[in-house]
Amino acid sequence: MLEVNFWQDKLKSQKIIKEKKLFEDLIDSFNHSNNQLQDLKDLYELALEENNTDIQNEVTKNISDLRLIVKKNEIKCFLSSEADVLDTYIEIHAGAGGTESQDWADMLRRMYLKWSDNKKYNYQIVSEHKGDEAGIKSTTIKIEGDYAFGWLKKESGIHRLVRISPFDSGARRHTSFASVWVYPVVDENINVEILEKDLRIDTYRSSGAGGQHVNTTDSAVRITHIPSKIVVQCQNERSQHKNKETCMNMLRARLYDFEIKKKEEQNQSTEASKLEIGWGHQIRSYVLQPYQLVKDNRTDHESTSPDKVLNGEIDEFLEKSLYQIR
Repeated sequence: MLEVNFWQDKLKSQKIIKEKKLFEDLIDSFNHSNNQLQDLKDLYELALEENNTDIQNEVTKNISDLRLIVKKNEIKCFLSSEADVLDTYIEIHAGAGGTESQDWADMLRRMYLKWSDNKKYNYQIVSEHKGDEAGIKSTTIKIEGDYAFGWLKKESGIHRLVRISPFDSGARRHTSFASVWVYPVVDENINVEILEKDLRIDTYRSSGAGGQHVNTTDSAVRITHIPSKIVVQCQNERSQHKNKETCMNMLRARLYDFEIKKKEEQNQSTEASKLEIGWGHQIRSYVLQPYQLVKDNRTDHESTSPDKVLNGEIDEFLEKSLYQIR
């Protein structure tokens, strides 16, 4: 930051300032917690000498609160990969099963949006295809906030729902599947080479909200990266140019994520890891009937409050996944 030309590159300087603030906040919180712990220790020793149980109980409560703050800082230390601090895209696709799976995909979308609200993150729906009767066939969401990708990166996989179907007149139990794919929003400082000859660009009419405009102009854009078979699409802007720009940013992000996976020496490529949306591949199961349970198949973490989980309270599952990858 002391370099003469530091402010000439606006994007680079903003990135460095953001990183500096994140590190400063972490160090300041650590120092504050240390000082607070020492103060509580001194106060507790004084309360012991004076046999003051009220102060002892208050110190005990304050220590419990302090533990939560320390835990948050500990988790931030686990979010130390280059891409962890970035914003993120989430793609959700309904599995086979028609309305059942499409409604489940919509429930998952709502869960992540509620989680974003809880974190006070910003989000926007980049593209979405409504279901035939209810729910959604697919959607892409962009979530903006500190460590958004780091928090959600282990959510990629198949999510399974078991419940009494609200669409079945016989009130039978159904199992539905939907896939979730998470990848980081890359900035201009990350160089991802994309050749024009490797792209197929299609335009089509937007669907959903937007009034008369969406029915009269081919503003929506779909880009296929032929070598990797990666497909991205955007329809949330009225301008075809802006939708194309968003698509290119998403494509850069997908290709960057692909390179991350290669560097981590994973055995599956980006597309190959999108397993069949069905039995045997789920990372998490959400059971609403005949009993109430959400279980992560990778960490074995469980919750008996699926309503809370589906309302965005998923931090405990995200934390367990972060601890597991170290």
